[in-house]
Amino acid sequence: MYTLFKKEISSFLNSLIGYIVIIVFLLINSLFLWVFPTEFNIPDFGYATLEPLFLLAPFVFLFLIPAITMRMFAEENKAGTIEILLTQPLSDLQIIFAKYLAGLSLVFISLIPTFVFLISVYIYGFPTGNIDLGSTWGSYIGLVFLSSAFVGIGLFASSITDNQIVAFIIAIVITAFSYLGFEIIYSFDLFGSFDLFIKNLGINAHYSSMSRGVIDTRDIIYFVSFTAISILLTKLSLESRKW
Repeated sequence: MYTLFKKEISSFLNSLIGYIVIIVFLLINSLFLWVFPTEFNIPDFGYATLEPLFLLAPFVFLFLIPAITMRMFAEENKAGTIEILLTQPLSDLQIIFAKYLAGLSLVFISLIPTFVFLISVYIYGFPTGNIDLGSTWGSYIGLVFLSSAFVGIGLFASSITDNQIVAFIIAIVITAFSYLGFEIIYSFDLFGSFDLFIKNLGINAHYSSMSRGVIDTRDIIYFVSFTAISILLTKLSLESRKW
């Protein structure tokens, strides 16, 4: 499993896609947080906070994480190497976890440079250090959990096709619906007392809670369960090739 994990990481870092994903993530966030006169612009926000980063990052990840995961199984399916991989002395779950951890690791790598934003806000706040670090770290934890859910969706999308573009599009659609779809349904106020339940089925409701610095076990259980379901569906997709 560790060998496969290293292979996946190396394939990203030895190709342009890994660096492109990291650079695009940082470039988009940097421009919106520090340059463009938008609602996300930190200097225009009026107080020392990284809240704009945690509002913007999920929308960037809606596209970048599917770009990371689209090749993981689709490329193997197209090349025919998936059959060789499945005959290795690894269980289906070990193969999935190796690829899942590789994708999540690349997301972590892209998040590390954002600590420069944190240091900048910390130093240039008035007075220096005038930032709620507890809430900020809670928001980072929320972003990690959100990323784990997105990677799980991307893996499943990649496992059901041999076309990377199709996998990319499917992952974006499922991810966007999981993040925003339930919020939109909730806004229509169609189901009365069930509306709040429907809202809580979506990723955004739990991510927003964690982004306020509130680490609730219910939110953690939600993300762990969501990711586990995605991995299970990926496993079923791989097993269907043996039927």
